[in-house]
Amino acid sequence: MNKNCYTHSLIKPFYYHMKNPPKDLSQLLHQQGELPNIAEKAELLLHLNHYVKQVLTGPVSQQLKVANLRQGVLVIETTTAAWAVRINFQKAKILQQLQAETLPMLSAIEVKVNPSLFMYAIKPKTNNNKISKTAAGHIEALAEHTEGSLGIKLKRLAALASRSRQS
Repeated sequence: MNKNCYTHSLIKPFYYHMKNPPKDLSQLLHQQGELPNIAEKAELLLHLNHYVKQVLTGPVSQQLKVANLRQGVLVIETTTAAWAVRINFQKAKILQQLQAETLPMLSAIEVKVNPSLFMYAIKPKTNNNKISKTAAGHIEALAEHTEGSLGIKLKRLAALASRSRQS
């Protein structure tokens, strides 16, 4: 049989067919081309999102997201039309502050309603970590028989558990 048969080239592992080895992502981000521009714009939008949320205080700041910046127009998305109205009332204030402090080339702000944004809204986490009376008693008993820093920490934990039960 011929060793240079066509079927043998199909059996070679895939890396024999690669012309260039894979590149590290950090190298790709720092090269010329489209990817560095996308990364830079994403960072700018993240910064603007944080800034706009600082300017708009209160519950409205949790209901919006800076979606885009194109041709001098900042696009802000919000979850409902009611929030859009509240943001529109403060558009002039936001525009003026952004022009003065961050983006002098900003010409307008556009507010859009995006109901799907509501699904991704950050919900504040409530602290439901409570120790039962039984667990607090066991921790207290263990703390009395444990020495060193662990014993001290267990005693503090037991004391914290008994204080939370009293309040």
